[in-house]
Amino acid sequence: MPTQRTIAVTGGSGKLGRALIPELKRRGWEVASLDTKRSDLPGARQITVDLNDFGQVVSALHGAEAIVHLGAIPAPLGYPNATIFANNTVSTYHILEAASILGIDKVVVGSSESSYGFAWASNPFAPDYVPVDEDHPQKPQECYGLSKIVNEQTAAMFARRSGMSILSLRYSMIVGVHEYAGLATRQPERYTRNLWSYIDIRDAVSATIAALEADVPGAHCLNVTADDTLSDWETERLLEHLFPEVRDIRGNVSGWQAVVSNERAKLLLGWTPVHSWTNQPSKEE
Repeated sequence: MPTQRTIAVTGGSGKLGRALIPELKRRGWEVASLDTKRSDLPGARQITVDLNDFGQVVSALHGAEAIVHLGAIPAPLGYPNATIFANNTVSTYHILEAASILGIDKVVVGSSESSYGFAWASNPFAPDYVPVDEDHPQKPQECYGLSKIVNEQTAAMFARRSGMSILSLRYSMIVGVHEYAGLATRQPERYTRNLWSYIDIRDAVSATIAALEADVPGAHCLNVTADDTLSDWETERLLEHLFPEVRDIRGNVSGWQAVVSNERAKLLLGWTPVHSWTNQPSKEE
C-alpha cells in the first residue's frame, strides 16, 4: 500500500468511531469520517453523508482503500422498528455495493452480539450451549438483531461475488474507560441478557485494527468480547443460578471465563483483549 493510505470510517462521530479514528491516524492512515453529524475530532476529513442515498455513498467513498462501517442505529430504540431495520440493512448494502464498484477490497463491518437474540428478546431464552461461539444459532426477536444477521449475509454475498475481504465483528457491550464506575458487577441479574459479556473500548479498537490489517479472504463473523465475565460471581455459579437449563457445556467455564467465546477472533486475527473490569475503577450502584 502507499505510505499515505486512505480509509473511510462510517459512524465516525459515534462512540467506537471516535476512539478508533485517532488510532488509525497514529498508524498512518488518512481518515475520512462519514456521518450525518460532524465530529470534533481533529485531523479527520469530515463528510456529511446519508448512507441511505447510494449516490452520496459512492461519492464519499471515492479514493478510499478500505472501509470500517460502523454507521447504524445502535439499538432497537428511539425509532420505529421498520426504520431501524431499513436504515441498518440498506446502508450496509450501499457501502458494500459501492466498495465493489470502486474496487475497495477490504471492509470491516460493525455487527453485534445482539444478533444472537438474547439482549433484546421480549421472550427471554437461554443459550443452546456455552460458551456461545459464532456457530450458535442466531434467534433475534426484534429488528436490530435481525438487521445484523441480514448485514452478515449481505457481506457473504459480496465476498462470494467479488472476492472482497469482509469481516463482521460481533461486538459485545462496549464499555468506555470512564464507564466502569457505573457498572453493577455485584448484581449478576443486571447483565444476564447479554450473558455478562462486554468489551473494553480500547480492545474494541484493537480488534477493529487487527481485522483491518488481517490478510483474510472471504467473509467472516467474529465475536469481539473480553476474556472474563462482567460479574464478581464465577461463571459456573452464574450458569447454575441464572441459566440452570443449559446442560450443553462445550468448553471451559471455570473461574470467570467468558460465556461468549472470542477464540475465533484470537485465532483468525492474532488479537487478544488486554483490559478487564477487574483492574478498572468501579463503583457499585
